[in-house]
Amino acid sequence: MKNVYIPDIVTISEIREETPDIKTFKLIFKDKEVQRNFNYKPGQFIELSVFGYGEAPFSISSSPNQQNFFEITVKRVGDVTNALFKLNEGNAVGVRGPFGNGFPTHKFEDKNILFIGGGIGLAPLRSLINFVLSNREKYGELTLMYGARTPKDIVFKKEIETWKKHVDVHLTVDVGDETWKGTVGVVTVLFKEIEVDPKNTVAVMCGPPIMMHFVTKELLKLGFPEDQIFLSLERLMKCGIGICGHCNIGRKYVCKHGPVFTYKETKDFLETAI
Repeated sequence: MKNVYIPDIVTISEIREETPDIKTFKLIFKDKEVQRNFNYKPGQFIELSVFGYGEAPFSISSSPNQQNFFEITVKRVGDVTNALFKLNEGNAVGVRGPFGNGFPTHKFEDKNILFIGGGIGLAPLRSLINFVLSNREKYGELTLMYGARTPKDIVFKKEIETWKKHVDVHLTVDVGDETWKGTVGVVTVLFKEIEVDPKNTVAVMCGPPIMMHFVTKELLKLGFPEDQIFLSLERLMKCGIGICGHCNIGRKYVCKHGPVFTYKETKDFLETAI
């Protein structure tokens, strides 16, 4: 039986700069059998080790439909991410996982989907969006509300343009510049631009805690049922399997019972969770 604490070795095959402090890393397992057996759902995460520096959790940002590799999109914020950003294509890192429950995509079928992201929170949503687009006939209308600090902080810029062919995309920034012609303000201002039917729409969000707090309030005002609001919660995780207790919130472990929860599941401890 495989020891879940021992990482498998992956090679960084490609690095793409998304913003000045966010990069996407394309990863391939050195062991081809491990790569073939690496199956994941949108919304799951991995634990990545930069040898000599430590380990940290990252959401998988690629779609499960991409079989021969997977991607993570990382914001530089600490020791592990700073070390990761110094690596080059061809370097090796360690990976454990995938962990967590992921988004229940089967429950989204035949429904409209409202994706709401803020900053680096678009990473797990990218996995879900591309999965849905590759199975387009199973889902209803698709809408994306996304906010970033500035135009330079918008991730997946080229991909967002591609999404616009199939997704009703609405963008906003906290602070515009001379190039920005779009909406300025926090992501909740985008509710004025969209029309949704809460009775046949699921809302899926990931972003800064304060964003998810106020977005949830708006969704409830619009009449969204509590079990049709899905949040991907980010919290410091260590072991990834619910043993160490670092990500404990109430009776839940984010790494084991999440990171995806419905508002109905989290409302009793949502303030603590986000």
